[in-house]
Amino acid sequence: MDIAIVIAVVVVALCFDYTNGFHDAANAIATSVSTRALTPRIALVLAAVMNFVGALLGQEVAHTVSDVINPPGGNHGLVIVLAGLLGAIAWNLITWYFGLPSSSSHALIGGLVGAALAAGALVHWSTIVDKVLIPMVLSPIFGFAAAFVVMLAILWIFRRRNPHRVFRGFRMAQTFSAAALALGHGLQDAQKTMGVIFLALTTAGYYVDSNGQPQENLPLWVVVCAAGAISLGTYSGGWRIMRTLGRRIIHLDPARGFAAESVGASVLYTTAFVFHAPISTTHTITSAIMGAGATKRFSAVRWGVARSIVAAWVLTFPMAGIVAAGCYYVLHAVIGQ
Repeated sequence: MDIAIVIAVVVVALCFDYTNGFHDAANAIATSVSTRALTPRIALVLAAVMNFVGALLGQEVAHTVSDVINPPGGNHGLVIVLAGLLGAIAWNLITWYFGLPSSSSHALIGGLVGAALAAGALVHWSTIVDKVLIPMVLSPIFGFAAAFVVMLAILWIFRRRNPHRVFRGFRMAQTFSAAALALGHGLQDAQKTMGVIFLALTTAGYYVDSNGQPQENLPLWVVVCAAGAISLGTYSGGWRIMRTLGRRIIHLDPARGFAAESVGASVLYTTAFVFHAPISTTHTITSAIMGAGATKRFSAVRWGVARSIVAAWVLTFPMAGIVAAGCYYVLHAVIGQ
């Protein structure tokens, strides 16, 4: 039974990775498409390729995710991981249906924690507080403030230039900023799926040393599969959420789109390489869009839409956990320990 559940967990994890791709595809392409810097199809291809490349650039975030909970060995531990994944997928699909750019990352963490609590497994709260909750609060605040400042600097530097020429230049620059953001999305989000797959494998007794501790490096097939799944999901697109990010929050111009994407990418790289923290790409780019847009005037931002997005953010962690807990009880009754 162990090997069958391991395979099921890997398949479901890759399905989550795929939903993460089409759920978060809008993060990388919404601003570039809405400013007409890139066509939707070209933007999707660019995002898919850069997602794949970004997924191959590190494993630090993956190790953080695999350390969120400590499930028991054997079938019981695998059921906990599987339930966590199902809870995250369910919440991803719900928010995608309503066009809300919620966080796949926090849905995954919330799902794992909810399933672990339902099962009475150990939750590493220090890791969650230091690597998840604190970055979850600080990253959007920093993204908003940094994008606001960067956009003010752009307005001052180009204050005497021809606006049409400036916008034409920033449309070209958005090709690079969109690529950078997509690279950061792959770097962050694909690693989270790698971490869950690695957690399932070590729970089942694979890839551990003689002391039962996980190996330092993730298997190459795990990295490539996760990179491929998120890239394929990204190429499938996420048009509902793209409309929310690109149009409903604020009507972006190329300069503000470039500022938002550049700040978002910088935050993703810093948190991944320096702090090893699995932050939300969605939170980061959405707050950066608001910050860049607020330089036009605060009333230009549709704060009603922003409130709906914030509500989805707040609900993500507990709701994914509740759904995952329900999945655990069902799976536990069917599969047992």
